[in-house]
Amino acid sequence: MRKKRQGSGFQFAPEIYEEQLAALIAEIEDLEGFDQACYESILRRYPKDGSGFFSKSEIIQGFRYLSRKADCGRNEIAFLEKLRMKPVRTLSGVAPVTVLTKPYPCPGKCIFCPSDVRMPKSYLSDEPGAQRAAQHQFDPFNQSLSRLLTYHNTGHNVDKTEIIVLGGTWSSYPEAYRIWFVKRCFDALNAFSPQIPTPYVIRRKGDFDFRDMNEEVDGRRLARSYNSIVTAALNHLDPTASPLEEAADWGALELAQKRNESAVARSVGLVVETRPDNLDLEEVLRIRRLGATKVQIGYQSLSDRVLALNRRGHTVADIRRAMKLLRQAGFKIHAHWMPNLFGSSPEVDVEDFDLLFDDPDFRPDELKIYPCSLVESAELMGYYERREWLPYSQSELTWVLTECLRRTPEYCRITRVIRDIPGTDIVTGNKVTNLRQVAEREMHLRGLESRDIRAREIRYRSVDPSCLTLRRSDYDTSIGREVFLQFVTPEDRIAAFLRLSLPDCPIPIPEIESSAMIREVHVYGHLAAIGQREGVRSQHLGLGRNLISRAGKIAADANYLNLAVISAVGTRPYYRKLGFSDGPLYQHLDLTQNW
Repeated sequence: MRKKRQGSGFQFAPEIYEEQLAALIAEIEDLEGFDQACYESILRRYPKDGSGFFSKSEIIQGFRYLSRKADCGRNEIAFLEKLRMKPVRTLSGVAPVTVLTKPYPCPGKCIFCPSDVRMPKSYLSDEPGAQRAAQHQFDPFNQSLSRLLTYHNTGHNVDKTEIIVLGGTWSSYPEAYRIWFVKRCFDALNAFSPQIPTPYVIRRKGDFDFRDMNEEVDGRRLARSYNSIVTAALNHLDPTASPLEEAADWGALELAQKRNESAVARSVGLVVETRPDNLDLEEVLRIRRLGATKVQIGYQSLSDRVLALNRRGHTVADIRRAMKLLRQAGFKIHAHWMPNLFGSSPEVDVEDFDLLFDDPDFRPDELKIYPCSLVESAELMGYYERREWLPYSQSELTWVLTECLRRTPEYCRITRVIRDIPGTDIVTGNKVTNLRQVAEREMHLRGLESRDIRAREIRYRSVDPSCLTLRRSDYDTSIGREVFLQFVTPEDRIAAFLRLSLPDCPIPIPEIESSAMIREVHVYGHLAAIGQREGVRSQHLGLGRNLISRAGKIAADANYLNLAVISAVGTRPYYRKLGFSDGPLYQHLDLTQNW
């Protein structure tokens, strides 16, 4: 049974509670660090409305209100350090803003894929990010701005944001819709201001709400497919009902990008997801023109037999071709890989995983591991009921993931080991939400440890710059040599890293046909505001500048005359300060001077 939609609550007005908040905040400021027991005791002494408790976001709003009223320059940074909610959200150095595209027909016919017609293909309406998107009727501006304000109200800086566009196969949507969608994300970043008291949205008259759709896909029978149901719904929309057409041109997008270079909330990364068989050189260049710096791409398997059995619709050769195109264009590559697919086994999966990093044609920078879980709308339901496919036991799955984690090289970041599918939607398959911890615990018992980037991030730790060591790792790819530079602590925690591509053959993009390419520069630690210095946090030690200088020296020594960078829109000013000049799609440093 579908859940009833929840309405939005009232907006908090700190001026109503000024006296209680002033006293409460004063006591929190006097705390040494953050102690949960002391914090809860303070809340009890200053109840909201005589009985309830103030939330952390309300206390933060109260602090900012009182600071503005008194004009006293209170130390907001120190206060937020004590109170910040879910600090892990920005511990990787950026504030991720995830937005979903609207439901739209998908070119794939994968038997394992969820088919919730209220969502873009492969997503479920009960997933947290999907719920937020549906609440805003998949409007990119409203999704983005609401997320920024949530971060701000819970004590996070949003100066450096990464826009993550999810939803089916990006490259299958109409081009004008894709340009419009990204433009509106930039519009939201450009409109954001800490002085905006409440989220504001633009409601479009007559908007169709996909949450009102009653028809469902039955994976057992497939009387009607996801594509047929969604297409019918889209065809019945009144194109004159909405004053804001879901289309834009490149010129409008470029103006929004230019504004973002000096906005309060700047895009330091833009991510889209697509399929290998939907990529050619023209599409890769379109994605880059959007301002994208990373592409999520679904491998799912590196076995043609398994891909065919699961009706994936592409081959391993398609993956190799897509990977080469993305590498040539300088993108960071975030692969998706699925154990427990129909026709596979734990042993086959581990062999498949070895190929991910043994073969130079693959070797992704980031990886999501999604063990196959069965939902009712997937065609796999029929296979399960005929006992042709069964989920791995918990011990089998733990073994597979343990082997995967221990085999992942230190230049790759494993971002997930499960899909964020609510347990109530899973018919059978893994429902353990801390699967990575389970696998790492098993590794510890075997005297092993994860070497991937996520396991070694500095996170909230302080950094002593004198103790950092620069480590270099080289490996081959389908287009040449890759150099991975990382600053590490004595405990092997990563404070910063850089990815440098040194192609050994001409690139089919005239602007960068003979350039070395910086594909990523990442400095870890709590996200700090642009221009803000906070003690010895890794984001303010000049580690990024140091890594870029090292990359230039390596490229010059390898006889490259130009060093390009696949910069995000919001990082263009930073690279200009380092001597890079703007090109049509990349920024460039002349290595013939002073190298």
